[in-house]
Amino acid sequence: MDKQIDARGMNCPLPVIHTKKALEGIDEGKVTTIVDNEVAKENVAKLAKSLTLEVDIKESQGHYYIDIFKGQQTIGEITTFVTEDDNPKKDLVILITTEVFGEGEEELGKILMKGYIYALTEVRPYPKSIIFLNNGVKLTVEGSPVIEHLIALEANGVEILACGTCLDYYKLKNKLLVGSISNMYTIAEKLNNSKNTIKL
Repeated sequence: MDKQIDARGMNCPLPVIHTKKALEGIDEGKVTTIVDNEVAKENVAKLAKSLTLEVDIKESQGHYYIDIFKGQQTIGEITTFVTEDDNPKKDLVILITTEVFGEGEEELGKILMKGYIYALTEVRPYPKSIIFLNNGVKLTVEGSPVIEHLIALEANGVEILACGTCLDYYKLKNKLLVGSISNMYTIAEKLNNSKNTIKL
C-alpha cells in the first residue's frame, strides 16, 4: 500500500510527524513525502534512517520527493512492540521557564516552542509532568498559542503545573486555562524525585 504526504509549506515538526503516522499505518509499501525546503527534507530522511528504512530522494522544481520503503521485516516494525513500561523516559519532567524556545529572535523562538509542544502530543511515551515557571506560565493562559496542545496532553494524563507566584507576578492567575496552580515546594519535590528532567 502506497501513501503520499504533501508537507509543502508545513513548519517543523509536521512533515516528520505526518510521515511517521503514514508509516505506522501500513505494514509494507511506500510513503512519499513532498517538502519544499532542505531542513524538512533532511529531517524526514533522518526519520527513515532511524527506522532503518530505505529512502530515495528526488528533486523537481525546488520540491523534494522523499520515497520511504517499508517492508515486513524492519527494525521500525520491531520497535512498535516496545512498551511504555520498558522505556525509562516515561518518568520525565519538563521544566519550561520561558515562552520561547532557545535564544535569538523572539518570533522564531515562539514558533519553535509551539512546534515543540505540539511534538510532545505525538511522541510516546508522554512526559509525566510539565512544569511552567517564570515567563513560561504565559503558555498556560488565555491567548497562548499552545493551549489546545497542552489540553490534549493533560487529557492524556500529563500533569500540567503552573507556578502560582509567577501567575500572580504577571497578574494572570484568573486567566489560567490548563493545568493547576502549584507552589515551589511541590515543584522542587517533583524535580527532585524525577529520574529525567529537561529544562527549557
